[in-house]
Amino acid sequence: WPRVAPSCKRQIHMFVVFSGTEVCIPDVLNHQDSAKKMFAEELLAYSDSFNASAFFSCLRFMGDVTDEAVAAVDKIEAALGKFSDGPFFLGQFSLVDIAYVPFIERLQISYSGIKNYDIVGGRPNLGRFIEEVNKINAYTQTKLDTQVTLDIIKEKFGVP
Repeated sequence: WPRVAPSCKRQIHMFVVFSGTEVCIPDVLNHQDSAKKMFAEELLAYSDSFNASAFFSCLRFMGDVTDEAVAAVDKIEAALGKFSDGPFFLGQFSLVDIAYVPFIERLQISYSGIKNYDIVGGRPNLGRFIEEVNKINAYTQTKLDTQVTLDIIKEKFGVP
């Protein structure tokens, strides 16, 4: 089982160890800041809708990125700007970020490789989020090669 660093014992909901890298993740669902707690619950509830609106709509329709997909990514941009104490959804890294990172990673690869669309363009909060997530060693160790990911997505969805 993962080892919990003494400094993490009271503040975590989840503790992750990837390849020996320990990561403390704040317990956002019991957050003392009620605004952050409510926002965390809202974002976690929205994650499936975001994935359907942004990711799957990108792959279902040939041509340009749909208005529905752009609106979903814009909503993420706005959500990332809600708190000013860091680049993540609740300011500091949390379970909400863990929930969204795989969606956003695949979304960025798909939009760039299939639609020739930069999801970060004009979205500085999303750009900072991606940049900061890519500094987390435990995350970068789990990433697939971008081209491999794109090839898998194209094959799965029958995209030429």
